Amino acid sequence: MKIGVRGHDYGRHGVAEYAALLHDEGYDTVQLAVPKAITGVNGFDEITPALLAEINEEFAKQKVEIGIFSCYMDLSNPDSEVRRKAVETFCRGLSCAKEAGAKMAGTETSYEHLGPLEKQRRFPYMMDSLKRITEEAERLSVQIGLEPVAFHPLEDMETAVEVLDEIGSKRLQLIFDPANLLQRPEEVRQEAYWKRCLALGGERIAALHIKDFRMTSEGERRGCALGDGLMELAPFHEWVKGKQELAVIRDELDLAFARADIAYLQRMKAQS
Repeated sequence: MKIGVRGHDYGRHGVAEYAALLHDEGYDTVQLAVPKAITGVNGFDEITPALLAEINEEFAKQKVEIGIFSCYMDLSNPDSEVRRKAVETFCRGLSCAKEAGAKMAGTETSYEHLGPLEKQRRFPYMMDSLKRITEEAERLSVQIGLEPVAFHPLEDMETAVEVLDEIGSKRLQLIFDPANLLQRPEEVRQEAYWKRCLALGGERIAALHIKDFRMTSEGERRGCALGDGLMELAPFHEWVKGKQELAVIRDELDLAFARADIAYLQRMKAQS
C-alpha cells in the first residue's frame, strides 16, 4: 500500500512547496484537488498546461504520486444545465489528470444529502453522466475513480458493482470510503459488512479512503485519530496485504492528529 492524504487538509501552497511538504510528512501519494490546494487557483478553468506540467515535475521530483486527481462533480443533478456543466468540467478534469501524471480522476455522484426517493429519481441522470464521462476516459486512456456514498444515488457497494457491470468499461473503477457507507454504526456488524464490501468490489477498488470518527451527544460525527473512534479498521489491514500499488488516502485529516495518523498508516503499511 501507499500512504496518502487528501492534500488540501494541509491548506493551500505553491506547487513546489506543497510537493516538498507532503514528502517531508512521509506520504507516498496524494488526492489532489487543485482549486482547493494550490495557491492562486480557484477553479478548473484556471488550470493551465504550464501549471499541470509544473505539478507533474515537482511531485515526481519529491516522489509523491498523484493517486487521485480530485474533480468531484454533481453528476446526478436533475437540472440539465447544471449536469451538463458537471460532465464538461469532469471531462476537463480527466484531461488535467493525464497531463499532471495522475493515476485517476475521482468523483462522487452528487453534492447533496438525498433521501431514498430522490436517490431513485436521480439515478438515471447519474447513469447518463457516467456513460458520457466514461466515453471521454476511454478516448483519453485515463482511469475514473467513482466513490459510493450512502446518501447519493451510488449508495452502496452492491449498486456500484451493478453500475460498473452495466457500463462495462475497465476505465471505471472505485474509490472505497467505508465511513461514507456507514450511516448507523451502532446497527452494523462492521467486520462482516466490510468484508462483504471488499469482496464485492475486489480488484475494482483502486483506492481506499480511511478515516475515523466518534458521535457527539447531539448525534453528529466528530473526526478523531485513526483507531480511536467507531470505525472497525481491522478488515482493511488484512485486505491491503500484498497490494503494493494501492493508495490508502487519509481523508478529512485533522492536523492535530496528523503525526498519530501517519504513524498508524506506517504500521498498517509495515504489516502489509
